[in-house]
Amino acid sequence: MKSHQTAQTMKPATAAKKLGVYLEATPAEFQEGVVSRTELNALQADPPEWLQELRRNGPHPRPVVAAKLGISISGLARGGVTEALTTDQIDALKSDSPEWLQKERATQAEVRKEAARIKEKNAESGSQTDQPRS
Repeated sequence: MKSHQTAQTMKPATAAKKLGVYLEATPAEFQEGVVSRTELNALQADPPEWLQELRRNGPHPRPVVAAKLGISISGLARGGVTEALTTDQIDALKSDSPEWLQKERATQAEVRKEAARIKEKNAESGSQTDQPRS
């Protein structure tokens, strides 16, 4: 007997997160419905105008804002940014370069540097264990 396969669906919040957009800025029909995996794939492959506009101008969710500013989500919170920001607001923050943003960027640079150092160290120790002992 063949089992009937049901379409995998997700809540609008999950779909918005996967699309990298701020849920509250999406059209009402998107917010009120459920999104199937097929619909999500179609939105990613051929984004409608509203999705292109949101990705281009925002408002953007915090992970996107943090990435555009080159800092962590925690850094946003420490800087007092709790709301979604538009691309223009992000650009204004970049050009103003407040002290908290400079500090968070430096912190993020240190985190990346340390992660690279650890990765390199692990790669070296992995290659040393592959060599035969004499």
